[in-house]
Amino acid sequence: MVSFGLVTIPVKLYSTGESAAGIQFNMLHKKCRSRLKQQYVCPIDNEVVGREDMVKGYEYSKGQYVLFTEEELKALTPEPTNAVEIREFVPLDQVDPIYYEKSFYLGPDKGGERPYRLLSEAMRQTGRAALARYVARGKDQFVLLRPFEEGLIMQQLRYSDELRPFSEVPLGAADIKEPELKLAVQLIDQIAAEEFNPQEYEDTQRNQVRALIERKVQGEEITAAPVEAPKAQIIDLMEALKASLASAKPQAPAAAPAAAPAAKSEKPVSLADRKPAKRSARAAEPVAVVTEAPKKKSSKR
Repeated sequence: MVSFGLVTIPVKLYSTGESAAGIQFNMLHKKCRSRLKQQYVCPIDNEVVGREDMVKGYEYSKGQYVLFTEEELKALTPEPTNAVEIREFVPLDQVDPIYYEKSFYLGPDKGGERPYRLLSEAMRQTGRAALARYVARGKDQFVLLRPFEEGLIMQQLRYSDELRPFSEVPLGAADIKEPELKLAVQLIDQIAAEEFNPQEYEDTQRNQVRALIERKVQGEEITAAPVEAPKAQIIDLMEALKASLASAKPQAPAAAPAAAPAAKSEKPVSLADRKPAKRSARAAEPVAVVTEAPKKKSSKR
């Protein structure tokens, strides 16, 4: 549920994407085509290590670790909460999309239709989004609720210390010439659009892979197409801009948006349905154990 002042709104989460969108390949044994299993191997003892002989450690210095037991890690895991607590409302344009990590559709649960509509409409009219917190999957989640179409969407946000500063990006020194800038602006205007139409874009590489997989399943023999030689690059920036303007096609007027396809039915995921993590009967205080990774023995020839 979402807590908004003294108002509580029962809600459900829905995935915004399709789990089958990506294509994954499995590693197989070339000889017998069986699927391979991963193993952990100790490079010092040169032996496979089983789960029962594994411990978790944090490398605080090169080759030095502090160890934690499973009981200590469970004691550090926070209890999940059943409420998304709104802390404050901010202008939506003040939250840069660089903080966005994952998105979920947010829909009303039984009995929450009126307060859900009220909250979404109030945020839509004020142009503000809600910053909220809740605990799930052993992590203190930082999220943003914002109006989306007729309802709400919840964006999982990164914390500020999880972002690298842009100052780490080397930009180098360069002078911008006025004629070049005018041509660049002209090129932008020539292929500009007033609306964002994502349906006009598709993952052509993924479609090609799917088509190739289907042909292989049908038993068709596949031969690689010859690779086209790379074209010569235009080094002069002015010439490149002029060539781009000559080859760019003017943007056609935006057509009326097509009717959206019917949404696929999906089993909602409620925050209240999440099972809390099991805790030990007695939460032991973490005890730091410092150990140093053994060094490989040098063999004399």
